[in-house]
Amino acid sequence: MDPEVQGILTAAQKQWPHINISDSLVMADIAVKMAEAGCQYITVLGVDFMSENVRAILDQAGFEKVEVYRMSSEQIGCSLADAAESPMYVHFLETASKSPPSLHVIYINTSLETKAYGHEMVPTITCTSSNVVQTILQAFAQVPNLNIWYGPDSYMGANITELFNQMAGMTDEEIAEIHPEHNRNTIKSLLRQLHYYQDGKCIVHDMFGHEVVEKINELYSDAFLTAHLEVPGEMFSLAIEAKRRGMGVVGSTQNILDFITQRVQDACDSNRDNHLQFVLGTESGMVTAIVAAVRRLLNSGESSSKSSKTTVEIVFPVSSDSMIRTSSNDCHGLSSASSDDIAKLALIPGVAAGEGCSIHGGCASCPYMKMNSLGALLQVCQQLSEKNNSPSVYRAKRFNSTTPLGRSIAEVGCEPILHMRHFQATGKLPEKLIRQILDQPIEEAVAS
Repeated sequence: MDPEVQGILTAAQKQWPHINISDSLVMADIAVKMAEAGCQYITVLGVDFMSENVRAILDQAGFEKVEVYRMSSEQIGCSLADAAESPMYVHFLETASKSPPSLHVIYINTSLETKAYGHEMVPTITCTSSNVVQTILQAFAQVPNLNIWYGPDSYMGANITELFNQMAGMTDEEIAEIHPEHNRNTIKSLLRQLHYYQDGKCIVHDMFGHEVVEKINELYSDAFLTAHLEVPGEMFSLAIEAKRRGMGVVGSTQNILDFITQRVQDACDSNRDNHLQFVLGTESGMVTAIVAAVRRLLNSGESSSKSSKTTVEIVFPVSSDSMIRTSSNDCHGLSSASSDDIAKLALIPGVAAGEGCSIHGGCASCPYMKMNSLGALLQVCQQLSEKNNSPSVYRAKRFNSTTPLGRSIAEVGCEPILHMRHFQATGKLPEKLIRQILDQPIEEAVAS
């Protein structure tokens, strides 16, 4: 989301309790809490699969009368979600269904309809970028010789495979620290059984390719490097190498945020002057959370007795034409900050005055998410406040249709999410899912 949208809504949280900023997984849980608190209308700033998930989860929780609204009368799409709705993805799942025992691990950033159709073809569990590696490791531990089919993000699939290849070269003791039920032999077996979809990409993360890597090597070889699991392999490999040296992180947006804040905290706790540079290998909207966290750390450091001074520089390597070198005194993008803040925290979003974009058009910014503007939110809220003027064109889609087996799309589509929540709570895949994997018909397993 645009930083100004996040910033204004974050500030508004101080006066209005029912505002939440989170990833797509938590959105639906928060919506249920809002409904429990008496909210009659819930607006979703996100892409369509997010509002659909909120609608379905509210229905499952018994809040069918609570209305859910999205921010555009047009479709708010997602390149990854669209990839999972293609005939090629159906063929991918058909192949999986003919290779039992199989488990379909699907990225949370897909439509409820896709999750439902996928689950009826192959037992399915959703994942996030934070838990996908542990999900796969645990699944293979519980069902040896399991075929695992990950989709739809091709870069993430390739990067996960690379991570497991690296694990295969570790000692058994090192592997056990990552997952206690695995060793070199089990990881090698897992690699033979792991399949990922080859034609799904996030249009934003697709920008972090060869030219960007060359520029990072040229201009920021001493910086901390971060890479989301969704970025192309070259950027991912660069961050992996930096991680080996203690200078990088690969993983989810939360992993990246935690890495940056920890490094800033360590610098603030030292008794030295420090200038930290972080190359941000993910969508530019993430900068809002990073800036807020870093500012808190820098400001808290001012009250300590230590005389060290820490400055932080965050760089978006959006395209080869958007890399800018700056000194610690050359800062952009913090017009609302105090002069002291600006002296300590620099944002370099490509061209020097820019929006995280190259002058040649390469933005590390999702055009679909940017359809969620403050103007759209105000328009929807204004219509909701007027009697008999409910903006039906903005209502989130409710799935009243059924799957090929005659079951509710909402019901079947929610089940892979519930499987993931069980895994997050217990560290194990639910027995219901294991039964489905071991060739018990899905409709029988659901009824049992």
